Amino acid sequence: MLSIRGLRYAVEDAGGGREILGGIDLDVERGRLVVITGPNGGGKTTLAKAVMGLIEPASGSIKFNGTELIGLSVTERARLGISYGFQHPPRFKGLQVTELLSIAAGRKLTPNECCAYLVKVGLCTEDYIDREIDASLSGGELKRIEIATILARNSSLMIFDEPEAGIDLWSFSKLTQTFEAIHKRSDSTIIIISHQERIIRLADEVVLVAGGRVTQTGAAGDILPHIGDVAVDCAIKEALV
Repeated sequence: MLSIRGLRYAVEDAGGGREILGGIDLDVERGRLVVITGPNGGGKTTLAKAVMGLIEPASGSIKFNGTELIGLSVTERARLGISYGFQHPPRFKGLQVTELLSIAAGRKLTPNECCAYLVKVGLCTEDYIDREIDASLSGGELKRIEIATILARNSSLMIFDEPEAGIDLWSFSKLTQTFEAIHKRSDSTIIIISHQERIIRLADEVVLVAGGRVTQTGAAGDILPHIGDVAVDCAIKEALV
């Protein structure tokens, strides 16, 4: 279980300090697929990065299965079973897909094991097993290879930050199918930051974050009708600042 209490984070800008997270409280039960959505600039990605340890919050608590994460490094959190998928996954020229999967798994994987992970994310193993993680891969291919590495880590908490960013419609369709399949086959907890309705509708629970706070939680059918209203309210507040 992931339990977040009173999480705050601010940055310095030209106008002084600006609060990004204003006291986030959130619980995510084990085995759930949770989608965090809301207007741009609302704090979604900052929240995800705080859980992974990519930023250090000003105050608050983040506990995963009873262990306090504040103060732990990214490596220490990864060892606890937490993984993070970036909006734009890095490329590693000279590193093959099989090598990256082995690094993620923490041991040298056999070709058959690598193939099994690639199949799970909808990639043809013959085409990808010896490919380099370089500019020859499309955004959709890179995203699915990144998901395969997270599966190879056997992560108990998987966080994906806007996985739909920069990919074509065909890849997006395959991506949603991949998330749905992972959720059905695994008891891992999955958190996805997304604006896309198709991904939102996969969720067991949707969390609406706006203005650095959790404003609503519930089923997709209950939250989706209010997303537009929240975006308008945030735009009005920004204009008045």
